[in-house]
This record gives sequence, structure tokens and C-alpha cells, in this order.
Amino acid sequence: MGDVLLEVKNLKKYFKTPRGMLHAVDDVSFTLERGKTLGIVGESGCGKSTTGRTILRLEEPTSGEVFFEGRDITKISKHEMRDLRKEMQLIFQDPFSSLDPRMTVSQAIEEPIKLAGLIKDKNERFRRVLHLMDTVGLAQRLVNTYPHELDGGRRQRIGIARALAMNPKFIVCDEPVSALDVSIQAQILNLMKEIQKEYGLTYIFITHDLSVVNHFSDDIAVMYLGRLIEKAPAERLFEKPMHPYTQALLSAIPVPRIHNRGERILIKGEITSPINPKPVCRFANRCEYCTEVCTSQEPQLIEVEPQHFVACHKVNAEMGQGQ
Repeated sequence: MGDVLLEVKNLKKYFKTPRGMLHAVDDVSFTLERGKTLGIVGESGCGKSTTGRTILRLEEPTSGEVFFEGRDITKISKHEMRDLRKEMQLIFQDPFSSLDPRMTVSQAIEEPIKLAGLIKDKNERFRRVLHLMDTVGLAQRLVNTYPHELDGGRRQRIGIARALAMNPKFIVCDEPVSALDVSIQAQILNLMKEIQKEYGLTYIFITHDLSVVNHFSDDIAVMYLGRLIEKAPAERLFEKPMHPYTQALLSAIPVPRIHNRGERILIKGEITSPINPKPVCRFANRCEYCTEVCTSQEPQLIEVEPQHFVACHKVNAEMGQGQ
């Protein structure tokens, strides 16, 4: 294990609804090494974005611990968290709605520097803005341009520049390319990779697009209805997915071949309600391998191979792992 920047232990985030408690994030645990990228994938509503927001304490956790550089940030005050937020940033999914339409490019990038009081001198702040624009590939001629005058790729570059403005160590990227055209996606992903290498950044990369996460992440965690069900190095997960849900997700990736495209695994059955879920396998209703134990016990995330964790009764039995 290398230098661990982030450690999440038994993180839970529940929301109160008229029908009961909605388990958006339920007992999620993982570690993330400095300078690495953890991709979190899963279908819409699985809790991946809420996980990212709860780690940053934009949502207060119901329970659990989040250690950032060895410090449990769930226990610190809001004032202390405000100071720490300089080191922990977020890139939003929709670059247009995350920007103030009344602010020019330079004003939008300058705002976090100004609010945090990082640079007092106005001219020095402007030089910092120009440097950030250069870093993210925004031409200086756009300095007085408004968001509505730019395309999606340039808007997202503003969002990345705003995140970098605070000199962070850790960035949660919440579906940062899903609102962009495919050709622009590649540009933004390459930019984020270059910036990560230059600044030594650590990323959590949240997405529903497995073909994107494969090329961007060191490790991948798969979520289903609030729980982590599989986590492994990216290459290993694509070579040998073990959980039936992960196998179905990977089979759905479009392959540009007419012949030998592989069999598509179709998921059937009703999705289990995330409100007051029973302590059973949440994928059981949709799993072709479901047995009695799946509907009576909740599978735990177990290391079945080095660095490969799976929460599945079938897999754990096959690999000789007990509950």
C-alpha cells in the first residue's frame, strides 16, 4: 500500500422520506492512494454522486468516517472544514449550470481565489487567472467572455480552472464529461490526466460510462443501490469481472465490430427499493444466480483475490471465502 490520501470507513448517508429512510450510501469503505484515480461507476440512482458529495461534506454523513491525510474530517467544525475545502475540490457534471451566467471567464476563475483570500493583490490575482486559463487550454482572448458565448468543452475548462484555483490535493469529478460531445470528452479527459500528472492530484472519477472510466482510472469501484459490490484495479476488472451486475454492465459497452461482439447480458426483474432495504442481497431480484442465501443474508465485500473485492454469495463460495 502506498501513501494513502483518503480512507473512507463505513460511510452512510440516509435521507428521510414519507415512506421511510432512503439508503443512498450504505456502509461504503475504500482507500485511495495519493496521485491515483478511483473510478466509481453504476447506473443512475446508485448513490455514486452522493458518495462524492458526502466525502466532501457537501452532504453531512449519517454515520461513518472519512480520513483525509489521517484526519477524520467528519468530526471537524464547519469553520475548519471551510479551510480544508481549499485542498478538496469538486468538478460538476453540467458546466453551464455550475457557472454564474453574469460572470465573465476571468471573474468566474478569480472568484474562489478572492473568497478564500489566497491572493490579496488584484494584479497578481489576474496573473494567476491567466496562468490557470493557460493551464486548462483557454485562450486569453476569452478572458471577458460570458459562459453562454462558449461551447460545452470551454465551459468545462472553466470549471476545471476554478477547481485548480485553490491548489487542491484531491478533486471529486462528478460525471465531468457526460454533458459533452464525444470528441470534446477525449480532450477534457486528456487535459485532466495531464493536470493530474503535473500537479500530483488525486481524483475520484464518478461516471456511468464504463468505456471512459477504463482509460482514466487506476481502480474501479462498482456501486449498486448504495453499496459497493465490486472493487478492483481497472485492468483486472475488465479482464475478469466477477459480480453478475458488473458482468452485465461490461457486456453493455458498445463494441465497434460486426462479428464476435460478445453476448449481451440482459438484466431482468424489479429493482429493490432503496427505502428501508432488508439485510439481503440488493441485486437478488435481478440476478439469474440468486439462491436462498441471497434472499436471507447480505453479502459482504470480501477480498477474493489480491486487491479484488466482491460482495456476492456465489463468488465468495466459488473462491472459498466465507461470510
